Amino acid sequence: MIYSLFVVLIVIAAVLMIAIVLIQESKGGGLSSQFSSSNSIMGVRKTTDVVEKTTWGLAIAMVVFSVVCAYVAPKSTAESSVLEKAATETQTTNPNTTPGFGAGSQGTNAPATPAPTTTPVKK
Repeated sequence: MIYSLFVVLIVIAAVLMIAIVLIQESKGGGLSSQFSSSNSIMGVRKTTDVVEKTTWGLAIAMVVFSVVCAYVAPKSTAESSVLEKAATETQTTNPNTTPGFGAGSQGTNAPATPAPTTTPVKK
């Protein structure tokens, strides 16, 4: 239950991070140049500071959520792996390592046949 909550929080933080990074002003102008009304209210430098602090806050939140999520992740109660159990129950073998099959075999049972030859036609 709590694990799912942290996964949802990580996804929300990631989506917000994408939006904030797209809004940031880059060398080419970015999307923040389109928000001229917000720049006139808060000032150009103030808007850049808020966007930068929000980016750092979301990045830190994602790291913290990821560490907590790894700590509260559900633990396996089984003694053996599901893959190990399936492999021992079915007793399947790898055809590449079985004698007479796969890449290791060069077709020793069948004789090699030469390629057909063609003779050039003279005109």
